[in-house]
Amino acid sequence: MAIEWKGVFPAVTTKFNEKDELDLPLFEKNLTAQLSAGVAGIIIGGSLGESSTVSVEELSKLVESGLKVAAGKVPIIVNIATGSTKEAVTLAGNIKTWGAQGIMLLPPMRYKSTDNETVQFFRTVAESTDLPILLYNNPVDYKTEITLDMFEQLQDIPNIQAVKESTRDVSNVIRMRNHFGERFAILCGVDTLTFEELSSGADGLVAGLVCAFPRETVAIYKFIKNNQHDKALAIYRWFMPLLEFDITPQLVQYIKLAEVYTDLGSEIVRAPRLQLSGTQRTEAIQIIETALRNRPLTLVEEGLAL
Repeated sequence: MAIEWKGVFPAVTTKFNEKDELDLPLFEKNLTAQLSAGVAGIIIGGSLGESSTVSVEELSKLVESGLKVAAGKVPIIVNIATGSTKEAVTLAGNIKTWGAQGIMLLPPMRYKSTDNETVQFFRTVAESTDLPILLYNNPVDYKTEITLDMFEQLQDIPNIQAVKESTRDVSNVIRMRNHFGERFAILCGVDTLTFEELSSGADGLVAGLVCAFPRETVAIYKFIKNNQHDKALAIYRWFMPLLEFDITPQLVQYIKLAEVYTDLGSEIVRAPRLQLSGTQRTEAIQIIETALRNRPLTLVEEGLAL
């Protein structure tokens, strides 16, 4: 399946039960809600999916489950985040074997690779597979930036097709466009910059709070792409206190808590993560409950109908 890198791509959470096992029925319930809202693809095993604590066997089950729910309607994209080129190549092969349609690829983990090492890592993985690849550019959290010069060295590789733009620099969307035109699709990777980067010409977004609020997220995207920025902004302003959950170290816990309140998930996280507690949890619930009381349902329905 060719991937059109446009629209909303949820980086879905991984659901666990009280026995610390995968909760596939709950996982599939959330995916069904995403598809119903009109997302363009599903990303499995990202940072929000607690990839560092999910085994390869569990990842294969999540992909199998995702493919079943997606039923060919949208692509399933699987994240690779590893410190070893050899492991990354092996995972790329597994992802292809499992039947997923794309890869999201981070720079090497744990070791801060040089620019040359990072480019070679991406090149080696990309040349080992024919699956479309979305590079993840997040120097804030992962300390390695994919610079314009590095993209220049990678543009001859046809299956490196898109970037998840998480540098936190909104103007980087313009820099990428000025330098490469349409060579790389650009997906906003930071929830709190959704309006700004889509308005600057980003093709779509890899979103986090979409896990709990798929319809609102898709509505923002549709309004902006239909040049109805005032309506997108009205939803975005309502959404902002929730979107700020995405830029905290405990984003998984916050977003899973929000999923509970929209009946799309549970609070259960995998250790070493712990569920929110005390004032932190109380304040998060207040933000969620306030948002739910003021949910712009009519405007969202108008956006989804576009």
